[in-house]
Amino acid sequence: MTTIAAEAEPKKTPLPRQIPYIIGNEACERFSFYGMRNILVQFLASSVLLAYLPEADRNGAAKDVFHTFVIGVYFFPLLGGWLADRFFGKYNTVLWFSLLYCAGHACLAMFEDNRNGFYTGLFLIALGSGGIKPLVVSFCGDQFDQSNKHRAKVVFDAFYWTINFGSFFASLLMPLFLRELGPAIAFGIPGALMFIATVIFWAGRRKYIRVPPATSDSHSFLHVARTALLAHAPGRGRPGLAMAVFGGALAIGAFFLIPKLGFVICACLALGLIIAFGGIGTSMQLERARGAHPSEAVDGVRSVLRILIIFALTTPFWSLFDQKASTWVLQGNQMAMPHDQWWWPSFLVKDAAQMQALNPALVMLLIPFNNLVLYPALRRMGFEPTALRKMGAGIAFSGVAWIFAGIIQLAIDGGDPVSLAWQMLPYALLTFGEVLVSATALEFAYSQASASMKGVIMAFWYLASTFGSLWVLLTNASVRNEAVISHIAGTGLSENAFLMFFFAGFAFVAALAFALYARTYPMQDNYRAA
Repeated sequence: MTTIAAEAEPKKTPLPRQIPYIIGNEACERFSFYGMRNILVQFLASSVLLAYLPEADRNGAAKDVFHTFVIGVYFFPLLGGWLADRFFGKYNTVLWFSLLYCAGHACLAMFEDNRNGFYTGLFLIALGSGGIKPLVVSFCGDQFDQSNKHRAKVVFDAFYWTINFGSFFASLLMPLFLRELGPAIAFGIPGALMFIATVIFWAGRRKYIRVPPATSDSHSFLHVARTALLAHAPGRGRPGLAMAVFGGALAIGAFFLIPKLGFVICACLALGLIIAFGGIGTSMQLERARGAHPSEAVDGVRSVLRILIIFALTTPFWSLFDQKASTWVLQGNQMAMPHDQWWWPSFLVKDAAQMQALNPALVMLLIPFNNLVLYPALRRMGFEPTALRKMGAGIAFSGVAWIFAGIIQLAIDGGDPVSLAWQMLPYALLTFGEVLVSATALEFAYSQASASMKGVIMAFWYLASTFGSLWVLLTNASVRNEAVISHIAGTGLSENAFLMFFFAGFAFVAALAFALYARTYPMQDNYRAA
């Protein structure tokens, strides 16, 4: 009975003394990242880096660079997680990648007029930011044990708040710095913040709990999948292996499109084909791995494969969401700043890119509103807001947001001045969709994946954003085709308006497919026993 009481009422133990170093690091790093990210398209569209292009093509090229950068940011978590888990541990990996991150910021500040130097900086930031992305939160979790684990939720809440707090001020201030102080200083400030973040993290080095790298797991996701694909069954062929090999052949074929689509698009297509066909093939023969691997490992792989379908259906959402920092900023530049309105904060908001600050501000408001008001009200009405229902609705809301963005674009194309204030509506709808999708998906995936598969699920979740930006790059490439351009012209819409309605339709189709799959999804409960 004493033990039960102790578990029911945890001791009021203090936070581990090393936690402030991790939180301080996160606050500075997030301001650093969002600070440069949210001015990137605006800078590129008017910079000498794209001066070799006709003026009409510069906005599209700036969007391509931005979404290629985003692809890298959400691809490199695979590399960072692997290096930390297998070789160097989380602390060393975070510190070394942070130094690359700082070097990338320095390149942006020093090479504002040099294409090779600037793009090298973007690569280093994508490598550094992506490399540490899956590690800082889990490294923070390593600092807790059974005696103080009840304090971890407070720290993780602080993490999420810090991310949005940093994003809010970066989105609000950095466009002003770019406008008033120039790109060298505007990109230099995030670099200084990243350097401070690295110093703060390093300063706590003697206080951290460091979990050593794991040894190779013979029952990991990839080991089980390989066993399933290669295993023979008496009197039966290996259709799953044939499916995986076919996917591999298609992936190799994707690289022949490099002259037309570019390396990044082709590499992402190849990765997607390998994951899709390899996953289908593994699912077809997965039971053959039972016996060679524990049933828990085999069932864990099956749960991951099911969750991958959920993640795949969220990629259209990310293709819409990430364009708020590219397409919507470029749209805002065509709109009129409503300085004549008494309620508009003219002393502060002077640039269209600052509208992005609405996103983190609304996130901080919507999460408590949903949990305290909206969800309880829906339950009283007899509607249970399950994780899958919330995610499906979030994808649909992103489509609605883009319908309104398209309507705004029609008004701009009509020639009349359109107030920038109208962008508040699509921003609010998109942010509501983000809270329903992003804030729900990780908890859902955690509950569905077995204990041994939770790490691989995190890696696949980050890839969802990579493929979201891939759809944007593919769409941008397609509108350079004469047949597509002629079709758009035949609709009577401008290219911008057509693409906005296209992406809205993309989201609605994804939401419908998500709803249909969710009806047959077998829910699991893989939280560990108390």
